[in-house]
This record gives sequence, C-alpha cells and structure tokens, in this order.
Amino acid sequence: METKHFDIQTPGPPAQHNTPVKKATTYKIYTSICILLLFVNYFLAQYDKFILSYFQNPVLVDLSLTSTQYGLLSGYATGIVYAILALPIAFLSDYTSARVWVLSIAAAWWSLCVVFQSLSHNFGQLFCARLGMGIGQASVEALSISLISDLVSWRNVFIGQSIFYVGVYIGEAISGQIATAFIRTGTSWRVALRAIGITGCVVAILLRLVLREPRRNKSIVKTNARDDEDSTSIFGGTRTSGSRMRIAQSDLLATVSYIIRIRSFWLLVLSAGCRQLSGNVFGYYMPSYLGDTYPSHPELYSRYGIIVGVVGSVTVLSGGVLTSVLWPRTKLTPIYLTAIGGMISSLFVLLMIFSRDMAHGSEDRGIRILYGVMSLAYLTAELWLGCLFALIALLLPPAYKTFGLAIWGSVQVLIYSSGPQIIGLALINEETRSEKYRRATQICLAVIIPLGYWLAGLGFLLSVPLVKQDLKEEFVEGPLSTRRKTGLWTFGGVLAVVVVTLFVVSLVYQA
Repeated sequence: METKHFDIQTPGPPAQHNTPVKKATTYKIYTSICILLLFVNYFLAQYDKFILSYFQNPVLVDLSLTSTQYGLLSGYATGIVYAILALPIAFLSDYTSARVWVLSIAAAWWSLCVVFQSLSHNFGQLFCARLGMGIGQASVEALSISLISDLVSWRNVFIGQSIFYVGVYIGEAISGQIATAFIRTGTSWRVALRAIGITGCVVAILLRLVLREPRRNKSIVKTNARDDEDSTSIFGGTRTSGSRMRIAQSDLLATVSYIIRIRSFWLLVLSAGCRQLSGNVFGYYMPSYLGDTYPSHPELYSRYGIIVGVVGSVTVLSGGVLTSVLWPRTKLTPIYLTAIGGMISSLFVLLMIFSRDMAHGSEDRGIRILYGVMSLAYLTAELWLGCLFALIALLLPPAYKTFGLAIWGSVQVLIYSSGPQIIGLALINEETRSEKYRRATQICLAVIIPLGYWLAGLGFLLSVPLVKQDLKEEFVEGPLSTRRKTGLWTFGGVLAVVVVTLFVVSLVYQA
C-alpha cells in the first residue's frame, strides 16, 4: 500500500485563501466563539477542582472527614481515574474523528457528577462522585488543546492556547469570590457545587450545537501521518489493512512508537509533572492555610481570587503573545519561561507562606506583605502554561495529537496527584482547626512547592538540547537502545510504585 504524506494545510474551510473577506471574517468570529466555549468548559472544570479548597473546613466538618480522606479526594481519587481513562477516550476521539462529540458527552457527565457531590452525606458517596467526575474530566484538557490547535493557524496556536488556559485563573478567581459571598451569607458549600453542575450541563449542550470537527493542522516537524480523507498511512509507515480493530491496533502502536522516539518528550513530561505538583498543592492547600493564618481578614479569599484571576490571566496571555512574537526566531521561549519563571517564583511563594512570621505575628502588616509577594509569584510563575502545552501539541503527530496529549497529561496527573496524598498523610494526626495543623501545613507548603519548582526548572533546562534535536527531526531511529528501553521501563516502574504505595497507604489510614 502506498505511503502518503500528510497534506499540510491551514485549518478552516477548504481553499480558505480564496475565500472572500466576508467569509474569512465569519470564520474568525466562529473560531472565537469556539475558543470561548472551550474556555468556559475548562473554566467550569477548574472551578470544581478548586472550590473544595475554599470550603475545606466546612466540608471536613459537615461530612466528618479526616485530613487523609481530604487528601484522597483532592489527589488520587480523581487522578488515577483521570490518568487511566484519558488514554482510551483520547485515542477513540482521534480514531473516529469525533472529538467534539466526545468532549460534549464528557462535559455533561462530569457536570452531573458535580451535582451528585453536592448531594453526598458521607465520605463514600463523595468519593464515588469524585471518581465519576474524574472519568468525565479525563479527556477535557487533551481534547480542548487538540481542537484549538486545529481551529487557528499554527502561529496563533500559542495565543489561542493561552486564552484557553486563562480558565485556570478565572476558575480560581471566581471560586474565591463565590466562597467569600457564601461564607458571609452562611450558605452551604453544596449550593455552589449544584450550581456549577447545572451550568456545566448547559455548556455541554452548547458545545455540541456550535462546534464542528475542524480539519487537522500541521505539526512543526515534518512527519508522515494519516490524511483525514484517505487514511492509508500512519507516521511514515504503511498502515495495516484488514478489520477496523487491526487498523486501530496498528495506529495505536505507531503513535506510541512515535512518542517514544521524541527525544525530549519524557524529560519534558517529568519536569511538567513536578511543576504541576507544586501548582496542585498550592491550589488545594494555600487558600485554606492563608484563611487560617489571617482569621481576622474575611476579605482574604476575595482578594486572593482577584490576584489569581487578574495577575494570572494577564501573565499566561503574555507568555503566549511573547512566544508568538519571538517565533520562529527562537522556538525555545516556552522552555525558558517555564524553567526560569518557576525558580524565581519559588522565592516569592516562600515569602507568601511566612508573610505573617515576617510581620512578627501582625495580621495587618503580614497581609500587606502577602498580597504583594503573591502578585509577584503569579507574575513570574504563570507565563508557561499556554505556550508550553501549545509547543507539545505542535510536536505531536497531527492525526493522533489528542492521544499524544492524553499521554502527556496522564503522566503528569500521576505525578502531581501525589502532592495532596503526601500532605494528607503528613497531617493525619493533627486536629484540623488547631494551630499545630496550620504550622504543619506551613512546613509542607514551604518544602513541596519550591522543591517542585526547582526540579521542574532544572529538568526543562536540561531538555533544551533534546528539544533542539526534535525540532530538527532528529528523532531516535532504528531499534531502541537497551539504555533507552531501561530508562523508559524504570520511569514507568518507579511512577507506578509511588502511585500504588501512596494510594494504598492513604486508603489504609483514611478511616
């Protein structure tokens, strides 16, 4: 069977370069609406992810939960399900070219699970609802990144992805505002989850009604891949003929082989996992820790949310714009922004954690220090998210980029979900409303967050020569060396042991 090269095209309607100006403008409006809907859907997912952190104490008291149980809910309860199910869901969406359908169904499912969380009356019910939510959210990020990378031209992918990731910061910001409003009025945390679940169902319907499956955009490295109109080849090899099952198996093996041969992929994903671990711990534990540290300042959550929303959104957009402006003179901007920005930010995070101690116990002076260094922490740390993930999307094979992004995301989830598990175990013997609990949380945050930033930064800097090779199409060729095979198996084995150990220990001690 003849091998066919992937036809590199600009996304959008066929022969778009001959399209009248009016139709081109219409397509830009349509693209903007699509990105907005994807943004809102991702924002809702982030809202649910972090809303429990603001209501940590009410949830713990209302459902009689321990710190270890809370660690399970915010760690591997959704992380393992997310990591495992993201792969088949993403592969199916690529193989069937039904990314929009899959995303819409997933959004509706996890939204219903959020409603079920609000109806929970004990740990078991809440745990099951969180697992169900993990199933639905497993493919949200990979599918959204994949769709955006095909909706806009390759030069604008960095800006488009940055707009999408504004949802992370808007989610945290609105969570803070809503948490403040609910705390002041004495309204239950259940109402917040119920409202967001119903809203998510509406957005899922809009996704299906508005979005249409876009044509596949090119990658930034030359590669052979499946053409959507004539699926006869896959990544430089001849596709297996026969049943759909055999073709799917052939595509799966070819895609995994492609990803294994990208020299920088595994170091990048390990580094990103460490970076996300710090962010995950920050998101789940920092709000409640700061609330306990400054109990006489009820406006803290609101201002915390404003700083996250405004500074985080502006910063992540700046990273995307900066990468786009410097492209293609340098293609390594996302790597440097992530590495250096995170290491600098770790210093400001430490100042956040010890802000009241620096003010000699004064809440009024300490909170002024907090707001200042927190702004600087977000300003230096959050340049990376959109531009780096866009770079990964453009390195992957176009026909199965969603599956590649799912592998990228799943490995990170298994790494960063360990953060809440570790803290939950560290705080197992502490009374949640006590000063000892706050001090123990302080130590955990001061160690885990900077350590994750620095490990990630060093990893990204070490990956620079490997990324340069990948951009030059100097992938690993021929049979894999024993060293590379050993490294991959060791990486997978260590990760599996850590995940299983932490999860089992948490289950044992959660009672």
